[in-house]
Amino acid sequence: MENRLGIAFKGMAMGMAEVIPGVSGGTIAFITGIYEKLLNSIKAFGPSLIATFRKDGFAGAWNAINGNFLVYLMGGMVLGVVVGVFGISFLLENYPPAVWAFFFGLIIASAIYVGRQIEKWSWKEVLALIIGTVVAYVITTVSPTEGSSSFIFVFVSGMIAISALILPGISGSFILLLMGMYSFIITDTLKPVLRLSIDTEKLLTILAFVLGCLTGLMTVSRLLSWTFKHYRSVTLAILTGFMIGSLNKIWPWRNGTKWMTEEGAIIDSLVGGIVPKKILMEQNVLPADYIGSEPLVLAVVVCVVLGFAAVFLLERFGSNSKH
Repeated sequence: MENRLGIAFKGMAMGMAEVIPGVSGGTIAFITGIYEKLLNSIKAFGPSLIATFRKDGFAGAWNAINGNFLVYLMGGMVLGVVVGVFGISFLLENYPPAVWAFFFGLIIASAIYVGRQIEKWSWKEVLALIIGTVVAYVITTVSPTEGSSSFIFVFVSGMIAISALILPGISGSFILLLMGMYSFIITDTLKPVLRLSIDTEKLLTILAFVLGCLTGLMTVSRLLSWTFKHYRSVTLAILTGFMIGSLNKIWPWRNGTKWMTEEGAIIDSLVGGIVPKKILMEQNVLPADYIGSEPLVLAVVVCVVLGFAAVFLLERFGSNSKH
């Protein structure tokens, strides 16, 4: 029971992380010691699973996918998403610098943790680290596009976003934001369904998104599992770079430079009393130049430390419960 609760807790942490643009559930999976186990479980879904089912029945197939592990992990993730959608959304609306500071410290410590897993550094690992850092940084500076409610685009969004979920340092929510789909999926579709305000179109949208997620998982998990097996150090280096590059997106003090209105229009300035629905682009600033709310400097410092410490607590928790 203790082990099952531990797996569910890790899943909950992953789910909460995935709701927040800039924080990756893959990072949580890595530092809690379940990353490669998760990849292998996902990779088990495929044509070979049918052969296993025919040969060994349901029990053999369930064992092949590590079914108990997935059930408790996914159950925790669902709970984490619900908590994240409502709880963390509230905190981000009211205390954004402190919340981002916590995750800033968490990502710094995560990059250190993953980098420490590389047994030997050579020019290949250094190059992979640089490439990962540059790619992630560039992604954080890309201007969001305008989304679409088309089921095909929703499917593609799910496929790409879920791929980011299992990449430490790149957030699936942030990918949705870049594709212009974050508000549509999280706010306009998922939130009403969680509040039991359900209609057919919203359910079909969620179905298309879930199918896209499943497709992305089947593809990317196999690629990552292969790279871990054949190029472990280089893979760890590029994932470390992803985390370092993503820090640009979660700097605690950021002023908006581009917004989306309730009507879906994208604007570059707030004039005439316009109340935006969502910030699309931001510029990192110092506390003295921050105009969003109170800079909360002391709270930011404390939260960075807490985020940093949380990684090593999760690491210890992961090493104690890993099996």
